[in-house]
Amino acid sequence: MAEYTLSRRALLMLLGAGAAAPALAACGSSVGGGSGSGGEEGGPVKVGLVVPQSGVYAPLGTDMQRGWDLWLQQHGNRIGGREVTTVVADEGENPQTGVPAVQRVLQADQVDLVVGLVNSATALGAAPLMSEAKKILVVANAGAADITGKARTPYVWRTSFQNAQVAAAAGPHLAEQNIPGGVFLIASDYAAGTEVRAGFKAAYEAAGGRIAGEASPPFGTTQDYQPFLAQIRQSGAGAVFCFFAGAEAVRFVQQYAQFGLKDSVPLYGSGFLTEGGVLDAQAEAALGVRTSLFYTDQLDNPANRAFVEAYRAAYDDAVPTCYSVSTFDAAAVLDRALGAATALDGDSVSAALGGVGSIDDSPRGPWTFDGQNPLQTMYLRTVEGTPGQLVNAVTADLGQKAQV
Repeated sequence: MAEYTLSRRALLMLLGAGAAAPALAACGSSVGGGSGSGGEEGGPVKVGLVVPQSGVYAPLGTDMQRGWDLWLQQHGNRIGGREVTTVVADEGENPQTGVPAVQRVLQADQVDLVVGLVNSATALGAAPLMSEAKKILVVANAGAADITGKARTPYVWRTSFQNAQVAAAAGPHLAEQNIPGGVFLIASDYAAGTEVRAGFKAAYEAAGGRIAGEASPPFGTTQDYQPFLAQIRQSGAGAVFCFFAGAEAVRFVQQYAQFGLKDSVPLYGSGFLTEGGVLDAQAEAALGVRTSLFYTDQLDNPANRAFVEAYRAAYDDAVPTCYSVSTFDAAAVLDRALGAATALDGDSVSAALGGVGSIDDSPRGPWTFDGQNPLQTMYLRTVEGTPGQLVNAVTADLGQKAQV
């Protein structure tokens, strides 16, 4: 969900012209040789789990690692019949730390596969390394469209979401509400926010909705949203759709309530607005906020009930998030793929990933790959409960949504 503009020149600079460029130019799979198992059936597999362990995204990294670890605990530390060695590396919070972390697990740790990545710029910057190494990267969070779109490579798959996909799911639902005055659209002024605005607007207007106004607060620097909240009030909009995450989500939701809009202009957003730790921080201000996302721990299906129970038992009653589920499912699809693949090389595993079919036992509900991005059900969620015990209750099934 972070900014992900990254040129080829910038990528080479952050990798280090003296070390990375010769490695990338060398013959063969110079970025990493793997665990030495040679892809033999039943041999070990070494996985690089690259997630934030420091910086602003560290809580997401914790959730992701927990999802990965829980799947392995439940399956005897084996994926596709192979004993797993997991090498955890710190992605940090930007591509300047994330891309070198991927390079290290490929070169120094000689992993066979990479899983993780929160930052979209890191995922886009890592893709050439994966292609050079001919090894698979399963992205378990980063939502940039280009990851499985314009910059698509057979070596990069995603088990999470695409930014516009999440927002577009809410468009037809809001249009059906015939909201007087239309919807005001606000999202942070960076790449993910731009994708969200475009995805929601296209879906909402196509379904007959009217945009009452738009705003793009500066990303990472906006502390006071009052000027934008005044814009919303002056627009006459009957509802708001927004995209904020992390500390910005906490500030916006709290200030929205303090400004007096909460009771008169319903607040909607992409699910990250109220996902994970931000919900407790938002407290009473979050009550009634509605969001679209592919998961909530409140989903009532057998797989999710078992998952939530096991997760809370393993992690001191912590509640799983979409970040946990995306990484749990990364292990699940790799289990299927490695069980069918003839070898551990990227071409063999990519072909096997393309044939995994429906993942029917996921906590999020059944889903499948469509263009290396999940085709999955989106849910409208409403914050309910009391401060300290808030949940994203399921309000509506928004149907299956593909990448936009």
